[in-house]
Amino acid sequence: MAAESGKIDPMHQFEVTPLGGGFTLGGHDILFTNSALWMVVAAIALGLFMWGGMRRQLVPGRWQAAVEGFTGFISNMMMANIGTEGRKYTPYVFSLFMFILFCNLLGMLPLGVLGLHPFTVTSHIAITGVLALISFAIVLVVGFWRHGLHFFSLFVPHGTPLPMIPIIAPIEFVSFMVRPFSLGLRLFVAMTAGHVLLKVLSGFVINGFNAETLWLGSIVSVLSFTLMIGISALELLVAGIQAYVFALLTSLYINDAVNLH
Repeated sequence: MAAESGKIDPMHQFEVTPLGGGFTLGGHDILFTNSALWMVVAAIALGLFMWGGMRRQLVPGRWQAAVEGFTGFISNMMMANIGTEGRKYTPYVFSLFMFILFCNLLGMLPLGVLGLHPFTVTSHIAITGVLALISFAIVLVVGFWRHGLHFFSLFVPHGTPLPMIPIIAPIEFVSFMVRPFSLGLRLFVAMTAGHVLLKVLSGFVINGFNAETLWLGSIVSVLSFTLMIGISALELLVAGIQAYVFALLTSLYINDAVNLH
């Protein structure tokens, strides 16, 4: 938390800082940052979660049931949106969903009381944008691999009158090309906004107890802290919803490439 003269900087929590190490590539310094650290932490946590739940037991425990619940959830979503061919892409969408979910949740850990500062990886457009571009690249590869140049028929909806094609096709093309930007931007904005609001409220709590008029400041602090609890619960819900929305839209985009809807 960056504070100067009693002021709280809500954007300081998003600062990417080098932690040491690194190497030079093409004249650029490649450093290990707090963002990279928390991505590694998310990957390790996800790996441990999957490992603990993949031990086949005759009577599934809670851990195994949780893992099977997540895998079944994504598998059913892929079947519903793409059909039987959706099984081919289930591992990718499942990995995408779980990685985003773990990154979102790890950024909500209350480690500040221990002197640690969790970093929300998905609050950076550089990360969410790369994930969106990977999904978009898969859509393009699948589309052209399966359909060749016929993939361009995606920009002409079925039943479009011939005179309307010169108007509809450019609109559909622009809408298609905007997909990776909207996909990455949606997750970035949702996670950033929530964390900024929590940081602002935490500033009210701290400054309220430090105010000259203690009784009034205490009221502001208590109300702000109560609001923080509610917003934190909402942020946990948003963390799951945004991971789901990212995976859902990815499956829908892959469906367009597979079935040319």
